Amino acid sequence: MNNGLINAIIAYIMWGVLPLYWKLFSDVPAGEILSHRVIWSFVFMGILVAVQRRWGDMKRIATSRALLLPLAASGLLIAANWLIFIWAVNNGHVVETSLGYYLNPLINVLLAIVFLREKPNRGQWFAIAIAGAAVLIIAIDYGRFPWVAISLAASFGLYGFAKKKIAQDASVGLLSETAVVLPIALGYWIYMAAAGKTTAWTLPASTFIELLLSGVVTALPLLFFARAAARMTLSALGFVQYIGPTIMLLLSIFVFKEVVSPELLVGFALIWTSLVVYAVASLRGTRLAKAS
Repeated sequence: MNNGLINAIIAYIMWGVLPLYWKLFSDVPAGEILSHRVIWSFVFMGILVAVQRRWGDMKRIATSRALLLPLAASGLLIAANWLIFIWAVNNGHVVETSLGYYLNPLINVLLAIVFLREKPNRGQWFAIAIAGAAVLIIAIDYGRFPWVAISLAASFGLYGFAKKKIAQDASVGLLSETAVVLPIALGYWIYMAAAGKTTAWTLPASTFIELLLSGVVTALPLLFFARAAARMTLSALGFVQYIGPTIMLLLSIFVFKEVVSPELLVGFALIWTSLVVYAVASLRGTRLAKAS
C-alpha cells in the first residue's frame, strides 16, 4: 500500500504539470499531437520491454483473447482521454480539465462500489457527499454542460477500472495498449501527409525533438499509475488523484491566466476538505480493522 501510494503521488504530480508541456505545441492540431504521442510511446515502451526481455509476454497477450480484449479497451479509453486533454489545454480549457480530474475520484468510487464490492465506511461516505456537493457547485458556476470535464472523468475512470481488472506487468500492459491504437495513429499520419496538412514536420528542430519526447512524457506517469493501481484500492487511488487537478488549477490561474470565479475556488476548497475527511476516515477504518 505504501509503495502504491508513492507511485500514485509521482504519477499525479507528473500529470499535474503536463499542461506546461502540451502548451509548447499550441499551433499543432490535437489529432496530430495525439498520433505522435501514441507512436513515440509505443517506440519508448518497445525499447523498455526489449531491455527487460519481456517480448515473450507480448506474444502471450497477442494469442490470448482474455488478455487482448481488456487491453484493447483500455488502450482506446486512454487514447480518447489523451485527445480530449490535449485539445482542452491548447484551447484555453485548463480549468475544465482540472474539474474533470476532480470528478474522476467520484467515478472511481462509484465503479468500486458497483463492480468491485468495496464498501465505504460512514466517514468515507461523508467525504464523498462533500466532494459531490463541491462538484455540483462548480458545474453550476461554470454555466454550461462541462462536456470536457465529464469526458475526461469518464474515460480515465473507466481506464483505471480496466487497469485494476488486468493482472499484467506495467511495461507490457502499456506497450499492449499503445499497440492497439498504433494503426490508427499511423493511419492518421498517412492521411495528413496525403492531404498536405502535416504541420509537425515544419516545426523548428528543437520543437520537433520536444514532440518526439512525448513518448517518454506519456509513458512514465502511466507506468507509475499502473504500479499504484495494482497495490491500492480503486477508491483510495481516486482520492490521491486530487494532486493532479490541483496543480492544473494553480497553473490555469497563475501561468495561463484563465478566469476563476470565487464560487469555483469555494468548490475546489470543498473538494480538498473531502480529501482530508476521506483520508482520516480511511485511516480510522484501517486501525479498527487491525484492532479486530
